[in-house]
Amino acid sequence: MPVIAMTREMGSRGKDVAMGLAEEIGIRIVHHEMVEHDLAGKLRARESTVHRYLEGGANVFERWRIDKKGLAFYTAQEIFQLAEEGNVLIRGWGATQLLRLVSHVACVRVCAPLELRINTLMERLRIDSKEIAHREIKKNDDAHARVMRHLFQVDWEDPLLYDMVLNTSRLSVAECVDLIKRLVDEPSFQETMESRVRLASLKRAEIIWPSLYSRRRARETNMLLEPDHQRRLRHQRLRYDERAMTREDRDFNF
Repeated sequence: MPVIAMTREMGSRGKDVAMGLAEEIGIRIVHHEMVEHDLAGKLRARESTVHRYLEGGANVFERWRIDKKGLAFYTAQEIFQLAEEGNVLIRGWGATQLLRLVSHVACVRVCAPLELRINTLMERLRIDSKEIAHREIKKNDDAHARVMRHLFQVDWEDPLLYDMVLNTSRLSVAECVDLIKRLVDEPSFQETMESRVRLASLKRAEIIWPSLYSRRRARETNMLLEPDHQRRLRHQRLRYDERAMTREDRDFNF
């Protein structure tokens, strides 16, 4: 069963390519919005905070609050589990970096020139302002670059991270879908005993380390949160609550 890891630039029509693959070969699409609830629970953070962090909309306080090492560990667990189940296209989420060592996983990037991306986003959002579209694209690009750099120490635009890079200014969505289908049908991208063992070993490593990390983090937290620290943290929370702009933020409990 095919496993595809995909990154796409906002406005590049990568979402359309993923949907086209789902229709053509019956593959399911998973993106980070679908598992943010589980990640938030493991990180003891609000789901909205995790979403804003991954999408580049988090404020300074929220970025400080996110446990980046924990996010990397738990994200890896989710991705390896999905890859083991197979017949899946994992969009975004660092999947291309985590799965690139597994030979039967096709790692794909969908991109396009900035001007085309701006025009596509304007059309989809039904706006007339190129400036607004450009700002949204830049915010999204910066967020993806930051997350990949912080979690995996890589540049997400590096073509060497991918098996295929598709430019939708030169290729239609249908042509992109056809090229990816041909890629996953290649003998070198078929699942083997060796590739299954490799995936299982990567998953085991990501199960062991988060457990050790969580225990260490709990010990450190218990040592740090003496009564004075607890009072100071509560004071910081109250000050933040006063500035919170949404009910969801005000309801957050540390």
